[in-house]
Amino acid sequence: MFVLVEMTDTVRIPPWQFERKLNESIAEELNKKLANKVVYNVGLCICLYDITKLEDSYIFPGDGASHTKVHFRYVVFHPFLDEILIGEIKSCSQDGVHVSLGFFDDIVIPPESLQQPAKFDEAEQVWVWEYETEEGAHDLYMDIGEEIRFRVMDETFVDTSPTGPSSAEASTSNATEEVQKKEAPYTLVGSISEPGLGLLSWWTNS
Repeated sequence: MFVLVEMTDTVRIPPWQFERKLNESIAEELNKKLANKVVYNVGLCICLYDITKLEDSYIFPGDGASHTKVHFRYVVFHPFLDEILIGEIKSCSQDGVHVSLGFFDDIVIPPESLQQPAKFDEAEQVWVWEYETEEGAHDLYMDIGEEIRFRVMDETFVDTSPTGPSSAEASTSNATEEVQKKEAPYTLVGSISEPGLGLLSWWTNS
């Protein structure tokens, strides 16, 4: 679920921090820049693990700050495909079950990846597993707040870097709609369509 990623960056330290140890100032700046941010095709950055190498620092004309090239390792949330995770149901919609890990909310389990047969209860706004038994079907509700075990099936990274204005005026309205439909930079797609997956209460209660 968590991996160490080797990274390189040039860190700017302002003059008023020169009295501090260089490692401390650099660590603080790196965490300010990366913590709780998604790096494209890398994952969600959590915190600095360690600094492996500091190159020479330079002060450029017109800027009193020091600029140091830093090699470091960062703790990143990036589960591998087929990994089993346990989260909490955040909400349900026609698009599927939305799951949260507490620090990461962009997880969806689409309808086709739920335990089958499944239906969406419009009144309760929850998904229901119609569990078949010898006595007939029993409705098992996927209520909000319940703990759920799921398998990571896919991941999607979206480049959310700012882009320049469009040259075509006709596309202005479309661009506005795209801004309103802000996409998550990192999304996980899960599945519970196997025995043992789904709400923990389904498999622990007698």
